[in-house]
Amino acid sequence: MLIYLRVLKESLTFALNALRNNKLRTFLSLLGVSIGIFSIIAVFAAVDSLKKEIEGSISGLDNSTIYLGHFSFGPTDVPRWKWRQFPAATFEEYQYLKRNMPDIEAISYTLNVQNETIRYEDKSVENVSIGAITHEYYDIEDLKIQEGRFFNELESNNGTKVIVLGDEIANSLFTSPEKSLGKKVRLYGRKFTVIGVLKKEGMALGDSKDTAVFLPVNIIRKLFGASNENLFPFIIIKPDKRVDNDEFIAILSQKLRLFRGLRPDEIDTFFVNQLQGFTDAIDNITGTMNWIGLIISAFSLLVGGFGIANIMFVSVKERTNLIGIQKSLGAKNRFILLQFLFEAMILAIIGGLIGLFFVYIGSLIASSFTGDFEFVLSPWNMFIGTTIAAGIGLISGIVPAISASRLDPVEAIRTGY
Repeated sequence: MLIYLRVLKESLTFALNALRNNKLRTFLSLLGVSIGIFSIIAVFAAVDSLKKEIEGSISGLDNSTIYLGHFSFGPTDVPRWKWRQFPAATFEEYQYLKRNMPDIEAISYTLNVQNETIRYEDKSVENVSIGAITHEYYDIEDLKIQEGRFFNELESNNGTKVIVLGDEIANSLFTSPEKSLGKKVRLYGRKFTVIGVLKKEGMALGDSKDTAVFLPVNIIRKLFGASNENLFPFIIIKPDKRVDNDEFIAILSQKLRLFRGLRPDEIDTFFVNQLQGFTDAIDNITGTMNWIGLIISAFSLLVGGFGIANIMFVSVKERTNLIGIQKSLGAKNRFILLQFLFEAMILAIIGGLIGLFFVYIGSLIASSFTGDFEFVLSPWNMFIGTTIAAGIGLISGIVPAISASRLDPVEAIRTGY
């Protein structure tokens, strides 16, 4: 063990001497490794940050959550012209499934409406996201209340003019969230009573509940029509954790087919979109992006590998006399081999660390320009970068190390003179 530590120490010394004595040559040779590691880890960090942002935006939802509607979230075998004729999910279907579907933990009906301007006295906030939902949505997405409460089942069914504000909306209209409770805000030309304020969430994929408000869906149904398909109605279902998802979906499809009066030879006129499929698609996309980044960056690493090999061949030539002396004093071929391999790996790791440093600086700069979207250089990516750099050094240094270990000691000493 001690001999390996000694070899590592000597290799580190030689590597640092190479950096000091031949700064320009070494810098140019290591530049390829640094650029390659920068490219790979920058792609990995960007993809991981994007994935983390997406997962954070749906963290309040269970992977088994189902979105039942008239169009699919992903690719489908049903032709576009055909599914565009599918009827939208209705409030009556939501009530029917709520009464008759077993093993449901929570079920909600939601409409997607355009952003609006909300006002309080002389203050207003534009482009506010409107969440038109039933009261059960609170349990599906696990919303967090900072002040007040969420609307209840009676208010939801009656379409009572109550509203729950996002944190940013409350702070923009009032001096503080707690002072917003009981106040009347104007939306759609009507007054709504503020009954709650959500906890601050932050931005996710350009969207945030901080800039949203939530109100009973039946208010929107009264304003825009009970069966307005342009509002993209959805029934959101959270199954009980103990049930088998495939069996649950089969029963759900059967129940809805029965309600819609579909014959056995007719296809489903609805889509059952499960959040698990969305997360799987995210994993596939990010995995593909990682591979593409790795393949593109491999060219830079190839150039860097040639640079490391060049340094090591020059190092072998410059130290031929020293190698001969070491061998004449009893140094084995393995000792010489490991010495040059360690030196090549150390040089490559130094280049890799330089690349990682620039990724870190780049992530700080990128995060400062993207607001709430944060680029993260994870310890795992740093480990991957260092490992790849060490691997490049090992591969690049193997041929020079073998040539050094096979030198004849007499010829090596004579060549030095």
